[in-house]
Amino acid sequence: MSRVANTYWIDERIKTQRVVPRANSSLTSMQQISVDIIGTRSEVRRRGGIIPAWVLFGMIILAVAAVCVTVNLRTRAKAQLAAVQLSAIESDVTVLRNANQALKIEVLKLSNDPRTIELAARTRLNMVRRNEYLVPIE
Repeated sequence: MSRVANTYWIDERIKTQRVVPRANSSLTSMQQISVDIIGTRSEVRRRGGIIPAWVLFGMIILAVAAVCVTVNLRTRAKAQLAAVQLSAIESDVTVLRNANQALKIEVLKLSNDPRTIELAARTRLNMVRRNEYLVPIE
């Protein structure tokens, strides 16, 4: 991987981090310290850069795990919402089926039973027989 990577950026970074040597001998020792800490250009290239490969791999694994957890939590929330909506719709369907069954029974009674027909005509349509009189009471 270090052969494929662009080493220009690493080299320029190392140049900017190193202390410029001056006439003072203490500054040359600072340059030696930075070479001891970071290493020479060839050592940095051989190592594959300043950041080790296992750190990059760990960061990628952590990012993938975070994405998986986020997707999983969102999916669970949507599934719970769908389950609540399904139970509400099922209860509505049950109520409508019961009402439909009651209406079917009423239709059968109104088409076959003369007493039910008469009762419906009297209560709903305010009808009376030929020999009866309707007296409103208020």
